[in-house]
Amino acid sequence: MTDQAVDADDAKVSAKGQRPVGQSAPTKSQFLGRTRELKELRADIERAGLDTLSGRKAPRARVLLIAGKPGSGRTALAEELVRQVAESYPDGVLRARLTEPDGTYVPTERTARDLLTALEVTAPAGADEDDLSEALRKALAVRRALLLLDDAADAEQVDALLPDTPDCLVVAVSGGPLTGIADVRPCTLGGMDTKSAVELLGRYTGSVRITVDPRAAEGLVEICAGQPAALVLAGAWLAHRPKAAVADLAKQLRTEGDDGPVLDRVFRLTYAALPTTAARILRLLPLAPAGLVDPHTASALAGCSVSAAGTTLDDFVALGLVVPVESPLPQYEVPGCLLPLLRTLAETQDRPAELQLARARMLERTVRLLVSCRAITETDSSPAREKLAGMPRALRFPNPRAAADWLTIRQPALLAAARLAVADGELDTLARRLMAALVRAMVAHFGTRAAAPELYGIHRLVLDVAERRNLPREKAAALLNLADLDAQTGRTTEALARYRAALDAGREAQDPYATGRAMESVGGAYQELGDYDRAADWYGRALAQRLARDERADAARLHGRIATAHTYAGRYGEALRNWRSAVTGHRRTGDVAGQARALSELARVQEYAGRPEESLATCQEAVEWARRAEDIRLQAALHLRLADTLDRLGDPAAARLHRGAAERMLGDELPRDASAREQDANAYEIRSTSEEE
Repeated sequence: MTDQAVDADDAKVSAKGQRPVGQSAPTKSQFLGRTRELKELRADIERAGLDTLSGRKAPRARVLLIAGKPGSGRTALAEELVRQVAESYPDGVLRARLTEPDGTYVPTERTARDLLTALEVTAPAGADEDDLSEALRKALAVRRALLLLDDAADAEQVDALLPDTPDCLVVAVSGGPLTGIADVRPCTLGGMDTKSAVELLGRYTGSVRITVDPRAAEGLVEICAGQPAALVLAGAWLAHRPKAAVADLAKQLRTEGDDGPVLDRVFRLTYAALPTTAARILRLLPLAPAGLVDPHTASALAGCSVSAAGTTLDDFVALGLVVPVESPLPQYEVPGCLLPLLRTLAETQDRPAELQLARARMLERTVRLLVSCRAITETDSSPAREKLAGMPRALRFPNPRAAADWLTIRQPALLAAARLAVADGELDTLARRLMAALVRAMVAHFGTRAAAPELYGIHRLVLDVAERRNLPREKAAALLNLADLDAQTGRTTEALARYRAALDAGREAQDPYATGRAMESVGGAYQELGDYDRAADWYGRALAQRLARDERADAARLHGRIATAHTYAGRYGEALRNWRSAVTGHRRTGDVAGQARALSELARVQEYAGRPEESLATCQEAVEWARRAEDIRLQAALHLRLADTLDRLGDPAAARLHRGAAERMLGDELPRDASAREQDANAYEIRSTSEEE
């Protein structure tokens, strides 16, 4: 919950609520006041810590703590400090928010992953909190970076992210002391000094009204207790009433007496003057995921047009009610100090059913935008074109690049929307549609590998809903997806456990696809673990199911997987039998490329089994089928293998002919020496086998 900035130009943040790593704050700052606090904080950076005084090198980064109530300008002070000292940290500035706008803690796992992403360090999908924290500390150990951790709720959140090097600096922002972190002296914020507070007012009202009645301005500052958030609202209120004197506002606030904090009283004045539609939009803004609001979100929440919502949000900026977020697309966030006031208004003026309907409209709009985002990538498909044509213009993207940019910028809010929808518990149908649309859009634009960390989180949410609603088919699908990501990142044991759980869920759902897929994947996991007997057994179970359903293409592929497991185990007879079955299966289904690859592998196993003449004949047959499949690289790899086999059989002249054929096919791609050629051929064959599996 970032506080209202004290900067007159509203310090902006990136689409994820933080500036990009390595980018310091603007060199020109209009920050006001806090001179003493800034001086003390800068001195604290160089202060000798307890470790230094005892003759030991500091083991961890120095932590500076800025503590204050929401609306005190604590975040703005932290940003100004970061701006002033950023040059001393050449590896950049990292920013993270440790508390969600609704007050829930941000899991350390998510924060650590976001920081690693900012550092351009890849972390495996599904890695747990300890692994990610360790990876972050390792990445920062060789850097001199500055971390700004906003909205820290307790010491444990900060401690888990602390770099194990004194070359880094951590600036933490919190509502109070962080008991548990050694050698931290909090800089506690009160009100601004009178001179700076009056200047802040003047930036909204203009200098004339301040000069005409300086005592009234000082009186207004006193009423506002020098609180930056209250002063911003007061200044904006006056700016929208050019004929009102500063004394008029001061009189109104005095008339209200001490009925609640001054921020509440100034806010009530601003809110009371809003048109009905604008007031309703404002009350509903705390429902926005991740605290990030765009015109579509505001439009869906309030049930108004996108253009009207955009205009209203711009009006809110001028009133100090929202802060624009630095982004190529219009995005805004509500100052954290105003969120409790807005929630209270919503609870008293809107029925629970109306709030739930607003959430549902927002999720439905998000689903439609995601569907449009994906559909723009499938313009060659007539169903996709029809889907796009049937959407309102406001929901369409002009081109795939614009859709990808929107998906990237809005990703934090989209992921937060999925988490909130699942946590709600009453919107599971919409939550499932949202997660399905989000997965499809991310895969279409970024690919499965690039989006793996985010997809992992989404699949876990799908699993939560499936278990809560007792949906075994969706449970099986989620477990299979999670297991696939585990397997891709080397966590084979975890993948195996999930594949077996998916098999149980698939059987419960009586879903033949899920059960067959799970059995085959269990076999693959055992093969990866080196247990080739169990791998072959599970592949055989999957094969039996495919044969029972007359799924010939899958059966042919599974014969190949069984053959591979037997080959690894040294059981060449069983391997040869299954490769011959795979060849027959591909021939019957008309899969020319599959038949060529299967013949290639059959020839290799024949050679392993000590049958070079048979291998030679099979390899020549494989060359012919690879030619029909127009697979140049496979043809070249087979020619190289033929050459090596002929060398061993004592026919160097024929071997040279086949090497020449391979060279003509691959040209410059072919390595010059014979051993490198063999490596290239083997590498291709391994890739081909993997594709077939």
